[in-house]
Amino acid sequence: MINLPKKNVKAEDAGKEGKSPFSFRVRMGEHEIEICGKRQEVLQTIEKLPELMKNVSEAFKNIRVKASIVSVTAPKEEEKAKLRGIPLPYPQISKAESCSKAVLKLLESDWGRWRPRTLRELSEALEANAIHYPISTLSGVLNRLVKKGYVRRWKTEEGYVYILAEKEEE
Repeated sequence: MINLPKKNVKAEDAGKEGKSPFSFRVRMGEHEIEICGKRQEVLQTIEKLPELMKNVSEAFKNIRVKASIVSVTAPKEEEKAKLRGIPLPYPQISKAESCSKAVLKLLESDWGRWRPRTLRELSEALEANAIHYPISTLSGVLNRLVKKGYVRRWKTEEGYVYILAEKEEE
């Protein structure tokens, strides 16, 4: 920032021509320069701007600015792990005879009992175990498991979530 010499400006003088603070801002890539002062002084400095910009450009050549990322919402732990490239702690299950048995194995694990899981999470967990089914197949299997009473389902903001149904004691 280049600041021109400032003089105290009284409130009654602020409205007079040439007395009010005046600023001019220039951006070059990631860098910004602001020239402040009386209007006349700033305009005289702007006339010298090509020479100033050459000097400023030379000064900024050696500066490396780190990029920063600002997150508006805090991601969930699992999404933080994905962003860092860490594989999620999916349960390891053995190969199953069918998609429904694979889903039940996932939901019976600590991972599945810990909290209800979305269709996407179940699909990713299956893929982490090298078990590949299309989303449409997985969705149909989950619907049948719900109808048979093996799995409970309800709608949330993220979509439907699934959890193992508790067995009734006789």
